[in-house]
Amino acid sequence: MSDPAALDALQLTLAAEHAAVYIFGVLGGRAAVLGESPLRPALATAYDTHVARRNQVRVLVRTAGGDPVAAEPAYDLPRALTTPAQITGEALRVERSCVTTYAALVAATTGSDRAWAVATLGAGALSELSFGGPPVPLPGLPAGFARR
Repeated sequence: MSDPAALDALQLTLAAEHAAVYIFGVLGGRAAVLGESPLRPALATAYDTHVARRNQVRVLVRTAGGDPVAAEPAYDLPRALTTPAQITGEALRVERSCVTTYAALVAATTGSDRAWAVATLGAGALSELSFGGPPVPLPGLPAGFARR
């Protein structure tokens, strides 16, 4: 892939995955004090999934001829992450952000990269459901997009 727009979209996706890995790690730590909560395995699964996606996007960036962007040393988080509702809300926000990023990646890529981005967008949309997100007709796109 030598398309600069596709490489830019891959780099943005990698940056989003770096953030997701960091934030899900923090959320998992915060949820550890909740005892036996169904939130804990959902967060652990999300963390593992985003680590795998981050690693895959790194490969795609290199294959496209780019130097993968590095993770930030830290990411902003809301101070209030002590209740299951607060942790779940932040997990949903991160998943939605990643799904939006994958929608942009779908638009910028072709072939097998696009097929992977479509599959990952769909999996991310399903993951939103784990954190209380409602099903939406076009994941990753603004509400009402289909009506335009």
